[in-house]
Amino acid sequence: MNERDVAAKGMGAPWTQRAAAHIAVLQAQLDRIEQMERLSAHDRQLVLKAHRLLDAARDAADEPRRDWRRPSCLSSARDRCLTSIHETELLILQLCPADELTWWGPTVLARASQHLNRDDPRLRILEEYLRQNAYQLEDDYRDLAVAVLHAANHAEEWEIARVRGFRNALFASFLIMSAIVMLFILSGYLDPQALADKLCFDPPPGTDGTSVKVCPMGGGEGAAAVPQGGDVLLVASLGAGAAALTGAVALHGMRGTALPFLVPMSLLLLRVPIGALSALLGVVLIHGDFIPGLTALDRRGQIAAWAIAFGIGQETLTRMLDKRGNALIENVRGPWQDVGPPPPPRPASPQIRAGSASRGKAGPGTWRSRLGLGPGRRKP
Repeated sequence: MNERDVAAKGMGAPWTQRAAAHIAVLQAQLDRIEQMERLSAHDRQLVLKAHRLLDAARDAADEPRRDWRRPSCLSSARDRCLTSIHETELLILQLCPADELTWWGPTVLARASQHLNRDDPRLRILEEYLRQNAYQLEDDYRDLAVAVLHAANHAEEWEIARVRGFRNALFASFLIMSAIVMLFILSGYLDPQALADKLCFDPPPGTDGTSVKVCPMGGGEGAAAVPQGGDVLLVASLGAGAAALTGAVALHGMRGTALPFLVPMSLLLLRVPIGALSALLGVVLIHGDFIPGLTALDRRGQIAAWAIAFGIGQETLTRMLDKRGNALIENVRGPWQDVGPPPPPRPASPQIRAGSASRGKAGPGTWRSRLGLGPGRRKP
């Protein structure tokens, strides 16, 4: 028993606590197999490798606490921890004594059904065999179970990697758009004529022939009104606030997730700079007479209202991102999700029927011959 496996002491993130508990259970199973003294010299090499994998998983689970100042380490540590745990499970399945192998059948089948395609030939052969053998896994089908579990683990890792990649894209977009908004605001203060002037309007002269320049912040009385940096800041703030409000309203449609990638939170944060940019660019389009039928705005309140409207309008884009994020999250299947309806019953193959009738299990080469493989390794 490793001293670092005690109740995930000192680990704050929920995923590290779950991982530490899982590692402790795997360590106990490995210690039990090792103490049975039934292992050959070859299998003891697998035990040594399993110990190293568990140590790597512990180091990965402990890394976010040690290097909390580097956010980039969180995702890579989680992936390394999960991969090490998966490979340790494969080694334990290979090392498990033949008389204790029975219960592994439903476990492997359940995980494979969650992550593999129902038409995967390895899954179909294993499922067919287990159904004909009362869901009891025999030693002759151990290698097939290892292959199916290995494929299911890799499929789960790819599903999680896609969510992580999407989260990284959202975070990068948030940083880039936030930087652009800050540059626009900074340019408004450094050179008001560059952008702030595009947020002001010159409505047609009134009945008395006077022309009044209208800016979001006012900037003076009558024709003396001048653009200023505060105009850019005000319009961007109104757009960002409107986007944040619509994001709060959209919370009711977002689903929680156990993944440590904060995809819903990233989607909410991305709305803020998008709303600010939408407001700035939208008012600039109105200023340039790009929108047909929309005359020059003649009141400060109208400019503010249009900035809010463009900030709310960003919801059309972010809704598509929400759907994409939810689809990726739902694609990461786990024990909390339905594995889908069972496939229609298929008649058992002649090899399995013959094996079940003679010994209660299929011959050692049956599933390998159906997959076009060799006879495989026999345990000493």
